[in-house]
Amino acid sequence: MSVLREDAVFEATSRMFAGAIDARDEKVAHDGRVMEILSEHLCQGWLEGYLLTGRHGFFSCYEAFIHIIDSMFNQHAKWLKMTREIPWRRPIASLNYLLTSHVWRQDHNGFSHQDPGFIDHVVNKKAELVRVYLPPDANCLLWVVDRCLTSRQCVNVVIAGKQPELQYLPMDEAVLHCTRGIGIWEWASTDEGREPDVVLACCGDVPTLETLAAADILRRELPGLAVRVVNVVDLMRLQPDSEHPHGLGDREFDALFTRSRPIVFAYHGYPWLIHRLTYRRTNHGNLHARGYKEEGTTTTPFDMVMRNDLDRFHLVMDVIDRVPGLGVQAAHLRQRMVDERVRCRDHTREVGDDPAHIRDWVWPHGR
Repeated sequence: MSVLREDAVFEATSRMFAGAIDARDEKVAHDGRVMEILSEHLCQGWLEGYLLTGRHGFFSCYEAFIHIIDSMFNQHAKWLKMTREIPWRRPIASLNYLLTSHVWRQDHNGFSHQDPGFIDHVVNKKAELVRVYLPPDANCLLWVVDRCLTSRQCVNVVIAGKQPELQYLPMDEAVLHCTRGIGIWEWASTDEGREPDVVLACCGDVPTLETLAAADILRRELPGLAVRVVNVVDLMRLQPDSEHPHGLGDREFDALFTRSRPIVFAYHGYPWLIHRLTYRRTNHGNLHARGYKEEGTTTTPFDMVMRNDLDRFHLVMDVIDRVPGLGVQAAHLRQRMVDERVRCRDHTREVGDDPAHIRDWVWPHGR
């Protein structure tokens, strides 16, 4: 288990505080180097100015409230585009957004804090300027952060939850996977080198968890079904290489997602963005995307994914409904998945927490 935290900075310095300091106050000092302020506009301005001094930085913000600086992002992206055309201007460090406390883990905050739409806003800008990363685990996050801090003349958006997360890839595999930006997770797949019956694709930490849990159910209940699991770290890999410098060529995209098999795509944000990025692909007609559909409240993590039909049981039902000939064969399994959703929802309302077998689930098949 690993978790994203920034507390370690206080081992080196304290929060800056100009007022009177009480003996009971912790990690505050008149000469502290941490300036903490609840103003997205000011934080954006600070970082833009900081980058112009030749240094590097991150703007960490709740995912739902980064929209407050939408127009400031617009202007910075436009400025970057124009400065590329000025030969005497040196490249500056990229503007990096680290969006956390994301839509799928709000706990006590609820519906007001649930909005993953900044990604949709960012991808409107010039392709050579924008990058969007959704690392599935902590080692992938380390690679992504390093890539962002060493890049120039871009706007990087990183989505990473602040809750403990499962760890799937050792560091060497994480480096390879993130360098590709997208790839088949062979250890989670059962197609074994042949054309799969279905592709389970995922992008984002919670969608990856639910996809792996769905793959586990399919492996146990339908052992003859060839399932391919594809994880996406770099969202812009979904676009054609003619549209984005990180995009995949059609042949490579078809090799991953096939030209004719059903694709069930679990995505962190609004699902229509996946269709927007892939509408030119050969197999787009067989792609079914699930994501956030503006259903939220103060509830448990698994109830949140169930409210938006992104849960493992719904993904299994999607597979049964979309693989030709599987509907009749797997009718009993589909019914059990419907019943499991009902049981989990009832448990959440009675106990106030997710069932232990959901809350504590880990990939059980080894690597």
